[in-house]
Amino acid sequence: MDFRLDDDRRMLGETLDRFLKENYPLEKRHAIAASDEGFSREMWGKFAELGVIGALFDEAAGGFGGQGDDLSVVFEALGRALVVEPFLPTLLAGTLIAELGDDGQKAMLEGVIAGETLIAFAHGEPQSRYELEVVATRATRAGDAWELTGEKSVVPGGGHADWLVVSARTSGNDDSPEGISLFLVEAAGQGVTRRAYSTVDGYPAAEISLAGAKASLLGEVAAAFPAIEAAVARGVTALCAECLGAMEVAKDMTVEYMHTRKQFGVIIGKFQALQHRMADVLIEIEMMRSAVINAAGNLGAERASRERFASAAKNLAGRAGRQVAEEAIQIHGGMGMTWEYPVGHYAKRIVMIDHLLGDTDHHMERFIALG
Repeated sequence: MDFRLDDDRRMLGETLDRFLKENYPLEKRHAIAASDEGFSREMWGKFAELGVIGALFDEAAGGFGGQGDDLSVVFEALGRALVVEPFLPTLLAGTLIAELGDDGQKAMLEGVIAGETLIAFAHGEPQSRYELEVVATRATRAGDAWELTGEKSVVPGGGHADWLVVSARTSGNDDSPEGISLFLVEAAGQGVTRRAYSTVDGYPAAEISLAGAKASLLGEVAAAFPAIEAAVARGVTALCAECLGAMEVAKDMTVEYMHTRKQFGVIIGKFQALQHRMADVLIEIEMMRSAVINAAGNLGAERASRERFASAAKNLAGRAGRQVAEEAIQIHGGMGMTWEYPVGHYAKRIVMIDHLLGDTDHHMERFIALG
């Protein structure tokens, strides 16, 4: 089989890589991450002008991509530059709006793709760990509208989003996939309280409290779980591609360092033990690339294959990513832990990706259960 990208996707990847090299140096990235919002609206607008946000969605949603290969090309480039802008929350929330929304709700995506409207997916809760079906937030009817009450935890991009796609239970037990509905909530509306912060790797997230927050139903009542699962599979695939991009850069930095650093008058790249360790790193990265291709190619497959391959890729991202990050830090020595040197920031992002949308152990258990 030919796994090479077509011309359009290859051009998208090359254009985005070139744009990031020229406009998103690590020093600027640090300044953006340390800002009040934790990302740059100016850069987000430039990404929109470049068409990168539109690449996350298909033509029916107003974009021009939306396939697995489009996601992997975009997020691999984002991983190489440690981009902190809200691509993951936009992908997750936008996928659900495109899948379940009515014409009026889908019209919101025009502003999203233009970089004017920020959206986020508020699903995880303090007690849910990584289990998608564990939802305790409750939705009750209030005349023709709905009101939501509950807590959402570690919501990527949730602190400064204009609209939230929120999961809430309309029936069933707190750990049942049946009875979960999705709602659109104006983030600045009454009954919504947000506490924004940065995660350890410098990416924006938020804790969100809902106390009778007004909401409009997205899709059918109590039937949202299949769409949530499919959207999260897209998010998992995107994170795996981002991890791959970060792993590649960490590897390249380590190889370059091995060719310049001397011990006892000898370049350390000549030490056979270190050569063997870097050979293992190269193998892990190639395995990761294959897993990303596999997951991206099966996003449109039936549920069992889609979820199984997504979990396989995420499990490998956690295991291989941690190995690459640890080898990069150890070979660099104390220098790798300094703020000024980039490799430590790549290591932090790689490790943090393991904890987004399910860690290594969670996806191993899920992979076995799906088998």
